[in-house]
Amino acid sequence: MKKLYFTFIPIILFLLAGCSKDFLKRYEKRLPGGTWELYDVNNFGIGSSYSPAFTSGRFAFDSNGDLTYTSNNGDVYFGSWDIRRDYQGDEKQQSLFITVVDAQTQHVISEYFDDMQFTGTDRFKAFIYNGSRTYTFKFKR
Repeated sequence: MKKLYFTFIPIILFLLAGCSKDFLKRYEKRLPGGTWELYDVNNFGIGSSYSPAFTSGRFAFDSNGDLTYTSNNGDVYFGSWDIRRDYQGDEKQQSLFITVVDAQTQHVISEYFDDMQFTGTDRFKAFIYNGSRTYTFKFKR
């Protein structure tokens, strides 16, 4: 029986060493370090005449809170991002706030995502709840 334990312990340690530890990191540490592409926006529900500020493009989050957004037509915006934590009953929500400005035209784009959830190391979803309609924004690195 001891031989069996000594066989499984190295295998388990090897498997744990190879796994990503990103799920243990705070959201503020997981966003920086790469470019995130907004590749899909879905909505579900009835009502609401809301139009999302972002429907596509690439986001480069810096660890100091700075953000560079590049739209699909090549416009570059600079701004900031922030994650705020809130509790709705027993449920923890991570809200993402983004504001960017085009330096040439002074056009401002701002969005407040009510919740965000990482679905993997290189993917996350952000949600906007507007009345009975839910908008889901899908990002990938």
